[in-house]
Amino acid sequence: MAMSSKPVHEIRLGSVKAAIWANDTDSGVRHNVTVARLYREDDQWKTTSSFGRDDLPLLVKAVDQAHTWIFTESQNGRSRTKGRANGRSEDQ
Repeated sequence: MAMSSKPVHEIRLGSVKAAIWANDTDSGVRHNVTVARLYREDDQWKTTSSFGRDDLPLLVKAVDQAHTWIFTESQNGRSRTKGRANGRSEDQ
């Protein structure tokens, strides 16, 4: 039972990112979602789990899109595990 080292799908809306991870379990693949806000400090990109008022609508949309992607994958019976290329969203 291990989670993949790269997300199987990412959704990026502005500075908000939702990463979907495939977790192999005894009962099949389960998906988890992590969310982050990207920001630039000096010349480096950083992430935080803190969201401001104006980030919240994008956060809601990104999480909704993540839910839709996971639901569609489960309905199609697809198993996204190791060896699959990173499926980035067209929104990037």
